[in-house]
Amino acid sequence: MADFLEMESRDGIRMTWNVWPSSKIESSKCVIPLAAVYSPLRTAPEMPVLPYPPLRCKSCLCILNPYSRVDYTAKIWLCPFCYQRNHFPQHYAMINESNVPAELFPQYTTIEYAISGDRASNPNPVFLFVLDTCVIEEELGYVKSALRQAITLLPENALVGLITFGTQVHVHELGFADLFKTYVFRGSKEISKEQILDQLGLTGPRPGFPKGATVGGMPGAGALNGITAGGINRFLLAASDCEYTLNSLLDELQRDQWPVGANSRAMRCTGMALSVAAGLLGACVPGTGARILALVGGPCTEGPGMIVSKDLSEPVRSHKDLDKDAAPHYHKAIKFYDSLAKQLVNQGHVLDLFACALDQVGVAEMKVAVERTGGLVVLAESFGHSVFKDSFKRIFEAGNQSLGLSFNGTFEINCSKDVKIQGIIGPCSSLEKKGPSCADIVIGQGNTTSWKMCGLDKNTSLTVFFDVAPSERSSSALQAANQQLFIQFLTHYQHSDGQMRLRVTTITRTWVEGSATTEELVAGFDQETAAVVMARQASFKMETEEEFNATRWLDRCLIRVCSRFGDYRKDDVSSFSLNSSFAILPQFIFNLRRSQFVQVFNNSPDETAYFRMLLNRENVNNSVVMIQPSLISYSFNAPPEPALLDVASISADRILLLDAYFSVVVFHGMTIAQWRNMGYHNQPEHQAFAQLLQAPHDDAQAIIKERFPVPRLVVCDQHGSQARFLLAKLNPSATYNSANEAPPGGDIIFTDDVSLQVFVEHLQRLAVQS
Repeated sequence: MADFLEMESRDGIRMTWNVWPSSKIESSKCVIPLAAVYSPLRTAPEMPVLPYPPLRCKSCLCILNPYSRVDYTAKIWLCPFCYQRNHFPQHYAMINESNVPAELFPQYTTIEYAISGDRASNPNPVFLFVLDTCVIEEELGYVKSALRQAITLLPENALVGLITFGTQVHVHELGFADLFKTYVFRGSKEISKEQILDQLGLTGPRPGFPKGATVGGMPGAGALNGITAGGINRFLLAASDCEYTLNSLLDELQRDQWPVGANSRAMRCTGMALSVAAGLLGACVPGTGARILALVGGPCTEGPGMIVSKDLSEPVRSHKDLDKDAAPHYHKAIKFYDSLAKQLVNQGHVLDLFACALDQVGVAEMKVAVERTGGLVVLAESFGHSVFKDSFKRIFEAGNQSLGLSFNGTFEINCSKDVKIQGIIGPCSSLEKKGPSCADIVIGQGNTTSWKMCGLDKNTSLTVFFDVAPSERSSSALQAANQQLFIQFLTHYQHSDGQMRLRVTTITRTWVEGSATTEELVAGFDQETAAVVMARQASFKMETEEEFNATRWLDRCLIRVCSRFGDYRKDDVSSFSLNSSFAILPQFIFNLRRSQFVQVFNNSPDETAYFRMLLNRENVNNSVVMIQPSLISYSFNAPPEPALLDVASISADRILLLDAYFSVVVFHGMTIAQWRNMGYHNQPEHQAFAQLLQAPHDDAQAIIKERFPVPRLVVCDQHGSQARFLLAKLNPSATYNSANEAPPGGDIIFTDDVSLQVFVEHLQRLAVQS
């Protein structure tokens, strides 16, 4: 386990199997897919940044790395991927055994190149705010306050634009502060990108601005499209130049004035607003780092992307409606957002979504556009809720709290010839660059070796699925040179300072021959990564395959794994045992079966889409917490310690801290709650009790401070209504109809779900069957 964490801290990668079976048949027997969870921009303090271009193999274009064999006398290096001999260029003439370039240091398997002079055409980040005005006055006040705070936190060179929408779309011109000028688009009518630009006056040079003029420090960007910098700076202006104008605009901004009938929803044209925003950015700053930040307060009820009609008698679609194909607007909205996603990916721009409403707003439909562009998503009940306010603020913060937002990335994979790429699940979009490394079976975004990542940050992770190519190698004796496989990940992206960088991670793993080497396979198995990969694959299958039963699929996979790797005598349940490398996997799968990723009951399609988007983009540690929350116990008798995720952990004299990723729960036992209500913690002689009460709150704040989106904090007492946030996650070892009663001060769960113990007993019985 320590080795897996060490590899992750160095290279940002965790793999399900760290020793690979050498044939396709053997890999299929492993049940768990050969997959890697890779975080391209994971913070690596010791990683060097080299100020010169990388050296590529002339045959396969892989980059020089520590696994390349070097002949210092002849100044030749051998590519480990294709075995091509390459000559070093003249500026490497001084290298020898004691003077080695950084990219050949064995510890620098991950390295970054910052090529001088290779800057984005517009190095300034662009933030285009798209704001919903069909909300109540109080909500509009909250969102205005959040925007004002964001404007003060933006870098001075950042370009800012503002679009508001309700029944119509309003594009605000910021370049002329003396008079507010707005361009209005009808929300009910879908218009083309060309018509949008024509109405905004961006289809040709404007009078009064010489071609290629420089305004606001932005030299002639977009002039290739026939648009001068002056034309662009009417709508996108440096934050330092338009702070006063934006604040004045926000002061005067009112709710949408269109009347709303008694039995009607507000007319909201979210899809049209996002279409106009994408068209504006595509004309002004194509191919550079730009984000559309959509702040949405309700469902789209007219125009493209509509999810429900204006009539309140029609409910917003549920999971049941989607299963029965009874959601009339769903497929049309998906088609619209799919085309919007393609447009944004071509432009290299990101869509971030902040959905804040008690009702659904259409996250399920917008998911394709947000995920393919690498956008951020936050779902909250209100713009005044801390989940939204703190998350929105985090986007613009610098320093240690920074998310490390980067832009306009491309991601490539090179592999040894016997390794094939099936595809990627995560925040990216296929560039359809097919090559010999593409596998026949496709999972997620496949049939390519190159992907677009319009937006990425230091927490963004991708799940890459691999396959073993059927080859002659498995039938012959393994040659020494052929015992290792190599994979190289290349991430080319625009750094937050505007410089284009290339991060290169090269890893190696070992092939093992035949089924006799099960011990080696088992030793290289990472059960945490396996649980995360299976969760992502199950979620993906639930969205793409009709009639897919995720619970049954997970059960079958787990039974096959236990039959293949467990130690037992056939038909003897008592003899069954699992190696420590697999010991926690049944527990992970048990919690995954009960999680919001698999069980959609009591969740709306928007909530399910939100949970799955975050599962697909977070690193292994965070994803494991989503699947199996962590529980910490606080009591007078012992220091804070991990507790079993079981109802038996509840005790009257304990405080429990549950981290379920999306929510953090501080749960007070009955006795603790009574003492607190009596005010004992305020009395000088009970300082120890005051400290006990404060400790879980401090730890909860530490968790909240590190996480994006900011989780919901729930503080509750035993037998209180909000105790359900804890009880829903616990193993129901004691229920209302179980034989063993709860101990005094303990609790039971009112459920018919099986407990972990029963689940494992059934698993063992099925695994040992002959």
